Amino acid sequence: MKISKFVLTALASVAIGAASVTSVHAHDDKYFDSIKSPNGGQTRMAGVYHFELVLAQDSKTAKENPVTVYVTDHANKGISTKGASASLTLVQGTKKTTVDLVPEGDNRLVGKATYASTANLKGALTVTMAGKPAEQARFTPFALAKKVNAKAADKGNHKEAEHTHEHQH
Repeated sequence: MKISKFVLTALASVAIGAASVTSVHAHDDKYFDSIKSPNGGQTRMAGVYHFELVLAQDSKTAKENPVTVYVTDHANKGISTKGASASLTLVQGTKKTTVDLVPEGDNRLVGKATYASTANLKGALTVTMAGKPAEQARFTPFALAKKVNAKAADKGNHKEAEHTHEHQH
């Protein structure tokens, strides 16, 4: 009798845990664009990882600027990048550049690339963590700011720019 009660309790715990994991993994690009990323960049999910791409915000012309990618899990806990390799391809208009990123610190990948901080910048990130398969994520790091500013100008209402996320219940 005690064993079956234990088994039922264990199964219920597994079911609750699975439901929790499912809801944690349900983040899409729209969700990430509705929240502030921890380091001021743009966050995307790929596999079991969150990648936050942080670029220079104030580069009006294309020049060599820093690139940083923070790697965390779904609970936003840093994941070691030791032994990882990564590359970021940036496309801006007709210009395309690829930069290799190297591990730095606990959970960062860093490099330098030539880009301007404009809305037409797009990025494709490929990260291979030590002993794991490659994961990819796509970014439009400055497009959201342009969209928010355009909405505010169209509406003539600055509050629209401050309240851009959708409420999900």
